[in-house]
Amino acid sequence: MAVGPSSLSTEQLNAFIVARLAISGIDFNLLPADPDPATGVPTQTQVLSSLRSFLLANPAAVNGWRPSADAALGQQLAPPLEYPSITEAWTGKADGR
Repeated sequence: MAVGPSSLSTEQLNAFIVARLAISGIDFNLLPADPDPATGVPTQTQVLSSLRSFLLANPAAVNGWRPSADAALGQQLAPPLEYPSITEAWTGKADGR
């Protein structure tokens, strides 16, 4: 996203979210439109609301992360983390060792 998510309208954010889900192989339209108390599956409205909040609240480092152009498997790289992962703690990388 070349612009900050806070500068987008709700409709624009929704379109961005649905497009990113589609790129990731998730068919947003398979989610129910109405609540189903038997399964507890989130509705389309709930998912969009939650993901909008996520986009608007996350640090810019995660929000603006893009894979490097020269990385062959760029889409499989992990975005930067707000906190060190447990693996970094186990290997001592979190302490700078």
